[in-house]
Amino acid sequence: MNPEALYRISYGLYIVSSHKDGVPNGQIANTVFQVTSEPVMVAVCLNNKNLTNECVKESGVFSVSVLDRNTPLKFIGKFGFRTGRDSNKFEDVDFFWGKTGAPVVRDHSIAYIEAEVRDIMEVRTHTLFFGEVVEAEILKDGEPLTYAEYHYKMKGKTPETATVYLEHLRM
Repeated sequence: MNPEALYRISYGLYIVSSHKDGVPNGQIANTVFQVTSEPVMVAVCLNNKNLTNECVKESGVFSVSVLDRNTPLKFIGKFGFRTGRDSNKFEDVDFFWGKTGAPVVRDHSIAYIEAEVRDIMEVRTHTLFFGEVVEAEILKDGEPLTYAEYHYKMKGKTPETATVYLEHLRM
């Protein structure tokens, strides 16, 4: 088996955000997809170790900010390689509190989606959250950042808690 084939699956790069007791938290995620159209539902997959997972479970809401293809690596690193347990990821970040009460990141985002959790599926090391979309808007024109572009062109790293992390392919 060639695990590099898994990197050929089309993924985007997003910030999935929620809150715990009114304190915002978010993380980089690449597993976000629409699952139904009536009602409109999306799913996000988050590592069980991540604070964002805990926030979504407790609040029952999440937002997805679709990152622009020109998002700087430093900004991605702020949400992808730091934990909200030790730092305020939203410090100096342009965001607003959405309709659901979830924080929505405006910086480097071309669109956003807000959802209320309707179902949860535990998948070993990760949780798959299914959310009914209650708001979605385009923030600006632009092309979304794909995981392939981040990984191959920008030479971005993959954190151990990512859904696509493979120990023997550490980069």
